[in-house]
Amino acid sequence: QVQLVESGGGLVQAGGSLRLSCTASGRTLGSYNMGWFRQAPGKEREFVAYITRSGSTTNYADSVKGRFTISRDNAKNTVYLQMNSLKPEDTAVYYCAAGLWASTSASFYDYWGQGTQVTVSS
Repeated sequence: QVQLVESGGGLVQAGGSLRLSCTASGRTLGSYNMGWFRQAPGKEREFVAYITRSGSTTNYADSVKGRFTISRDNAKNTVYLQMNSLKPEDTAVYYCAAGLWASTSASFYDYWGQGTQVTVSS
């Protein structure tokens, strides 16, 4: 079992930046591939980014490529999502997830955090 807690969300103006953190407890984060997903009101949860156990491979949704960066510090049991050049359409609840597979599909992840709200004003 692993427990995930996201932090770092908030309200930011368009063009601004935020850094989300996801800290794990219970088991070492290095055992898992990690993903970030988001869900806007009235929409389905969508893939944002993932990073493999060692951090050697990352993948991004086209909508965030070049603006968001996923990284991890296994010694700190933490995964990050640096979000730059934020747009109003990035407004959503952001979730981190841990799984044995690195995938763009939420169904491959076994553990989820409670989410953190990101609101981008125009």
